[in-house]
Amino acid sequence: MMRTGEGDLGRHDDCAPVEMLGQLFEARGWHYEFVSDDEITGEVQGSWATYQLRAVWRAEDNVLQLLCLPDIRVPDDKRPAMFEVLGLINEQLWLGHFDIWSNNTMLLYRHGLLLSDDGLLSLSQAQMLVEVAVEECDRFYPAFQFILWGDKSPADALASALVDAAGEA
Repeated sequence: MMRTGEGDLGRHDDCAPVEMLGQLFEARGWHYEFVSDDEITGEVQGSWATYQLRAVWRAEDNVLQLLCLPDIRVPDDKRPAMFEVLGLINEQLWLGHFDIWSNNTMLLYRHGLLLSDDGLLSLSQAQMLVEVAVEECDRFYPAFQFILWGDKSPADALASALVDAAGEA
């Protein structure tokens, strides 16, 4: 079921992770869909692209995994340079990491959030999880494009992307 709209997040206490993300997406007016009781997908407009978000809850581990997909596919000839830049980027990240799915060559940002024994997600945790994912995708999106379309080396692509990002502030 696809939903959009504005809501009042201030009225919600901690709740099941997928439910809390649904409330956040609805309050922000983002399109989203519950795939199951343990999974939600949505779309968020970033600075460079529309990102697909996918969150999966594993109750047996109390882990909520969030994937942010910038809809970038990596052709075989660019994979070595992309893996190199991902290594350089991941060294700088405190939360989450970038990767390329081997089965479909899609670039993604992934973060796993370990929740307490009650398995509840707070509004601030939900907001932080989504905001960090989108901010990191926005911050490094130019580096990926410099490699895919500009034929820059991984180090040059990263340096150029970070200079451009600093200039936007």
